[in-house]
Amino acid sequence: MTSSSRVPVGSAPFRAPVTRPSTVDLIAVELRNAIYSGALPVGAPIREVEMSGQLGVSRGPFREAAQRLVQEGLLLSTPGRGLSVVRIGSDRVRALYEARTFVETSAAPLAVERATSSQVAAVRRAHDALVAAEHSEDARRIGDTDLNVHWSIVAASGNPWLLRWMSTLIVEVRIASFTTSEDYAVRKDAAESHLELVERLEARDADGLVAAIRASLDEAVVRLLAPESVEIETFDEPKPSPAPRLEPITPTFAES
Repeated sequence: MTSSSRVPVGSAPFRAPVTRPSTVDLIAVELRNAIYSGALPVGAPIREVEMSGQLGVSRGPFREAAQRLVQEGLLLSTPGRGLSVVRIGSDRVRALYEARTFVETSAAPLAVERATSSQVAAVRRAHDALVAAEHSEDARRIGDTDLNVHWSIVAASGNPWLLRWMSTLIVEVRIASFTTSEDYAVRKDAAESHLELVERLEARDADGLVAAIRASLDEAVVRLLAPESVEIETFDEPKPSPAPRLEPITPTFAES
């Protein structure tokens, strides 16, 4: 994968630290990032021999990593046809966002109660990055930083299970965006619309934060399913081009 297709270090959805990651862990991260960025398009086949060769790993670890993503619901295993990136069509969007709403609104009160000043500051920095991205008018960059604001709030809850679920849900949200539209679109006022989330957390207002999250996600569902009914200006860009070659993995530690 080229450097432009990588999710930046320190951003959603893969910021959670891994202690002594194995080659399998690293392959799984590469595959998730490729799906998240669109480098591996929805419906794209996963060619085991080709991709393991590109990554410079044997087929055994690659197969194990791919099976992890099957279990997470990011890859589909079809008898006789092998693995492919899943599609999440409009018929599944509401259920996906119900799950996301559950995770985020469960994390919000915990973040209000438990988040340290540095964790709250991290959410503010995530929003600052969204502001900067909006000025760039780069739809994909805005989308990444938008999701990172939400991810950072869940991270501030300190609950590793909620964070793990959120990390998978964010990739699925991106898959749904790629599946349901010919373009990738984000609202032009994303930074303004997310400011309330940050301010409610800073004010330690749990009810207000939960309400703001629900409103944000409800609007996102409508925008995905019926964009013509939402009077919001958007930045649009075409779906991502076919996947570039993946970069070889060269771990400097023993596999676990």
